[in-house]
Amino acid sequence: MQNLSARQFLDKNLQRDVFDILQRTNFNPKNLELEITESLSMFDVNTSISIMDSFTNKGISISIDDFGSGYSSLSHLHLFPIDKLKIDRSFINLIGSNNNDSLIPTIIALAEQLNLRVIAEGVETADQLEKLRQLKCQMVQGYYFSKPLPANEFSALLHQTAKDLTN
Repeated sequence: MQNLSARQFLDKNLQRDVFDILQRTNFNPKNLELEITESLSMFDVNTSISIMDSFTNKGISISIDDFGSGYSSLSHLHLFPIDKLKIDRSFINLIGSNNNDSLIPTIIALAEQLNLRVIAEGVETADQLEKLRQLKCQMVQGYYFSKPLPANEFSALLHQTAKDLTN
């Protein structure tokens, strides 16, 4: 997964550069996911759709990060060639409060209607994880599992987790 800043996403050379790198490295585009923020996707809808289409037509996945934290038009969301919605951590932090009880299930239902996978960002507690399981959230990420790690530490964690799961 590669996060793109607004400047990167709107750079006129981005598509050419990404496609060149994929070709030079023989990297399968189906293994690449580009992540843009919700507010960026709404900046210029037609331009955003055009850029996203150029990537998805080559097999690259697109996800919308921080969903629910910015301005979005639900009437435009279905137009974007995206695969995933990432629920902003601000919603996850409110799990258990009355203010949040209907928001996460609503976002999950919306994603299901649009055939999108859902990732909850910022999961830090067992209670948050359990609530998201009950809501049938498909994927989660956050410090509950691990802080960001260098590649060698991540590899060791992956091997240890695999070993723990098989024992």
